[in-house]
Amino acid sequence: MPEFPIRKIAVLSEEIIHDGGPAANMPRRRAAAMALVKNPFAGRYEEKLQGAMDDLKPLGLLLTDRLIAALGGDAHIIDGYGKGAIVGSAGELEHGALWHAPGGYAMRERLGEAKAIVPSAKKVGGFGARLDVPIGHINAAYVRSHFDAMEIGIADGPRPDEILFCLVMTCGPRIHNRMGGLEAKDIKLWDGQR
Repeated sequence: MPEFPIRKIAVLSEEIIHDGGPAANMPRRRAAAMALVKNPFAGRYEEKLQGAMDDLKPLGLLLTDRLIAALGGDAHIIDGYGKGAIVGSAGELEHGALWHAPGGYAMRERLGEAKAIVPSAKKVGGFGARLDVPIGHINAAYVRSHFDAMEIGIADGPRPDEILFCLVMTCGPRIHNRMGGLEAKDIKLWDGQR
């Protein structure tokens, strides 16, 4: 069983008051929880990777709990999410894909009834690389007011033999959203899309 020792955890939170227009009645809150971990597959090709997803489940739950705390401790007010990974240069893109199940299912477990797919991005990047993590509504992928991205990264990573795993959660729609489409209050099918 591979191990993913954690070198560093960072949590970033934002409150967006306005985006050039009037101040919102309630700020939009976004938070990202990131972990720099050792990549046990760095520098070599490993045919079978899927079993390593189980080893990352505790990290997914840890970062999810940190996010919920950063956003006030009440999971019921969280209505957007996303995930991402930056693989250090001695790894491969597929090592970032290890995060799909442990990152996504950890958030779904803690948020309860989340139906929508968790948007995801990954890349191989050097020291100090940044990633735009896509964000969508937790229950309906077609809710346009929650389409967003949050730039993440940690200045001293990932090192070539590390992976930066990240989870993002939000409270509320984009400030000044006015692009129409399905609104969160109008979700009817509860199929993860509409």
